Amino acid sequence: MKIHEYQGKEILRKFGVVTPRGFPCFTVAEAVQAAEKLGAELATKVWVVKAQIHAGGRGKGGGVKVAKSLDEVRTYSSQILGMQLKTHQTGPEGQKVRRLLVEEGADIKKELYVGMVVDRVTQRVCLMASSEGGMDIEEVAAHTPEKIHKVFIDPVDGLTDVEADEVAAKIGVPFNSIAQARVMLQGLYKAFWETDASLAEINPLIVTGDGQVIALDAKMNFDSNALYRHEDIVALRDLDEEDAAEIEASKFDLSYISLDGNIGCLVNGAGLAMATMDTIKLFGAEPANFLDVGGGATTEKVTEAFKLMLSNPQVKGILVNIFGGIMRCDTIATGVVAAARETHLSVPLVVRMRGTNEDIGKQILKDSGLPIISATDMADAAQKIVAAVNA
Repeated sequence: MKIHEYQGKEILRKFGVVTPRGFPCFTVAEAVQAAEKLGAELATKVWVVKAQIHAGGRGKGGGVKVAKSLDEVRTYSSQILGMQLKTHQTGPEGQKVRRLLVEEGADIKKELYVGMVVDRVTQRVCLMASSEGGMDIEEVAAHTPEKIHKVFIDPVDGLTDVEADEVAAKIGVPFNSIAQARVMLQGLYKAFWETDASLAEINPLIVTGDGQVIALDAKMNFDSNALYRHEDIVALRDLDEEDAAEIEASKFDLSYISLDGNIGCLVNGAGLAMATMDTIKLFGAEPANFLDVGGGATTEKVTEAFKLMLSNPQVKGILVNIFGGIMRCDTIATGVVAAARETHLSVPLVVRMRGTNEDIGKQILKDSGLPIISATDMADAAQKIVAAVNA
């Protein structure tokens, strides 16, 4: 689950991370009012108007503007609110801007990068930091990886003073600002740990002209499997930023991600789903989705899964690939038949199933009278659905 920048900053402030003062706004009038509130305390009248979408690269796409008067705040807010903002993370269709963040400007002397993720190799939280902060951090990672410094944090000790100070010095934080950077880095780690985040990123982290260390941006993603422990974070969810099909899938406990191909995939188990998509690509086609019905699929879940896949007009065929361990093949077969009938399926359907009650499942499919194509293994299934779609 993702949240907006202003929401991420609210969380980080609770853990001692310093951010610019600002207000979320939903209208141009609110943006001007926010600027007026901030302006009463600003020595230099500079505001930043920032689009709030779940994507990076907003500045390059025209979604971040520096305003030096209330008239400019009004003008920029009018331009950004409602725009279809396109960045390298939104895709060519872009994302409609429905929220703004208006905050005080900053005297930027240095732009740095810090972020935290879970490293699966060491099974620890990894702090990544670089002296090359800003919009092109991906380029730094790709072309000059030596400029990215990493600390693998011991979960017993947390991020120690020594580790925080060392990484701060490596990325160019001035000596007199090291103590502030330490507080910020340790606060970022605590925020990551205590909210069950999967990503916590500040890009850029800035050092101001008077040596203050400030989080100028904030990006936080959370492990969906842990959200039951964080009702306050679930309340921050913005459904306007999420794929409608994925929202619908979550209502039925289906793991669904839309893709760009034309072959719908229904599989039980994430690993098997990935292998199924790879096999489809191997035989020259593209999957239209990732869809894992899990180990406890019911007829209702399978029917909803079919509806989801068929709601995509690009889907020209469906491949069902089931390994019956906990999930019995006859249960899936019953669900497939019911789903095909309820949705009046009109595209080719290939089913491959192995495992518990396999023979019973295959007989259910055969007795249905539906034009279901049976496959013996993954390669056979992929080849048959590709051929059927291209026929």
